[in-house]
Amino acid sequence: GSGIVAYSVSGPSHCAIGVDGSQADAKRKKVVVLGTGWAGTSFLKKLDSSIYDVRVVSPRNYFAFTPLLPSVTCGTVEARSIVEPIRNIIKKKAGEIIFLEAECFKIDPNSKKVHCRSTQKTDSVAKEEFIVDYDYLVVAMGARANTFNTPGVVEHCHFLKEIEDAQNIRRSVINCFEKANLPNLSEEERKKNLHFLVVGGGPTGVEFAAELHDFIEGDLSKLYPNVKDLVKITLLEAGDHILSVFDKRITAFAEEKFQRDGIDVKTGSMVVKVTDGAISTKERSTGQVASIPYGMVVWSTGIGTRPIITEFMQQIGQTNRRVLATDEWLRVEGCDGIYAMGDCATINQRKVMEDIAAIFKKADTDNSGTLTVKKLQGVVDDICERYSQFQLYLKNKKLKNIIDLLKESKGNDNKEAVELDIETLKLAFSQVDSQMKMLPATAQVAAQQGQYLARCFNVMDECEANPEGPLRFRGSGRHRFHPFRYKHLGQFAPLGGEQTAAQLPGDWVSIGHSSQWLWYSVYASKLVSWRTRVLVVSDWGRRFIFGRDSSRI
Repeated sequence: GSGIVAYSVSGPSHCAIGVDGSQADAKRKKVVVLGTGWAGTSFLKKLDSSIYDVRVVSPRNYFAFTPLLPSVTCGTVEARSIVEPIRNIIKKKAGEIIFLEAECFKIDPNSKKVHCRSTQKTDSVAKEEFIVDYDYLVVAMGARANTFNTPGVVEHCHFLKEIEDAQNIRRSVINCFEKANLPNLSEEERKKNLHFLVVGGGPTGVEFAAELHDFIEGDLSKLYPNVKDLVKITLLEAGDHILSVFDKRITAFAEEKFQRDGIDVKTGSMVVKVTDGAISTKERSTGQVASIPYGMVVWSTGIGTRPIITEFMQQIGQTNRRVLATDEWLRVEGCDGIYAMGDCATINQRKVMEDIAAIFKKADTDNSGTLTVKKLQGVVDDICERYSQFQLYLKNKKLKNIIDLLKESKGNDNKEAVELDIETLKLAFSQVDSQMKMLPATAQVAAQQGQYLARCFNVMDECEANPEGPLRFRGSGRHRFHPFRYKHLGQFAPLGGEQTAAQLPGDWVSIGHSSQWLWYSVYASKLVSWRTRVLVVSDWGRRFIFGRDSSRI
């Protein structure tokens, strides 16, 4: 095991250098990657960098395993255990990849340049700024926390998006206990300092509340016995239930467990204002406004658009959108040579009904004005691949294929006898677009997009000559690549007390201690390197033996 770890970590970098040196580099296309998050790092790991001139621009020189951020907030896992230097990742690639620690502040799609600013301060602004040219630009800059323009959130709340956020929360929790333990405070002041508010009942907010409860019950209550009975954790959710993206069985179990643990869950409660020391909420049902004193607030209510992405969308005419719109091949709509993935983008799926006339024309090979089963069978696979909503619709209707759908719409049991015109085809396909769904902004989606796009880049020249994708219904030939398809592998919701809820494909739901061990196994396997695996597993072992560290460093 040690030998495998050492070999995987110490692999030398191999630079692809042509016989004539610089001339080989000149022939390679320039690929610029913005961001070192899930999407960007997955892309870099799978990309054949020997055939491209790759530049990576990011204000942070590491990849962070963000699903474990709630564990960092309470010392279950140390911050450095879940980060991997990006240079450790790129040094193992065949071909040189240059990393630039800087922040991109402007994208110029017309001249194919990105304007960057170094995160290292120099004597003048001119020295800090530089320009990077590209042939292909991969935008994977992630997103920021969504405040919904609520007054006071930025000034008084903690977010949980970055390593620094988790470290700040950890220090703030200890500060609240140390402050409440001072002898010159009244009981009301102590209660206020030990009131922890979590805004947002999604997976991140719920996991943090559970981690904080375990930290307090398992460690801090022993170290601060005089104030342990004054601690209160409140979870605010604007919707009707927490964990609304999970199965109802998981939602019900989580709410019941939190009630048993003493975590106050307030659903239907919207935050309207945050001040220093108090938060104002409005009950959705009654409209009543209440003020709640607090010692610390963690804001976890979804994602918002970064300013540079907003500015870029205005440049390319995507002004009325929340994030960048791409097609099913992750190409930014309205741009040439620009791709986007992860939390900063969403796939704008093509509707079947928009192309129904083109589909009919492509299938009607003899221009007879009607379609038969034989004609349709020539394009059925291409239709299902091009329009992902078809598979979902057929699954929900419990139909095997499109032919069965047409047979059902015609009320005819004889497949061979099915013959239809364009109006009948429109009627049969009219409800298919109702199955279109937006992909969730999760690490799982971003990682799969990065892997997919890297594969497309690796076979780009080959697929230019021999396209592998579905038919172009509005044009001739085929698409170069297969469109991106997300494969959901399941999701976890740690609920504290060594219990986790797991929802896996096939509507398989498991809740309890066994799911917690499954969570340990999956997360350990998904870590980006053997180094981080060893560190995280050792942190878990240390916590089991010695408990969590409560020192404020």
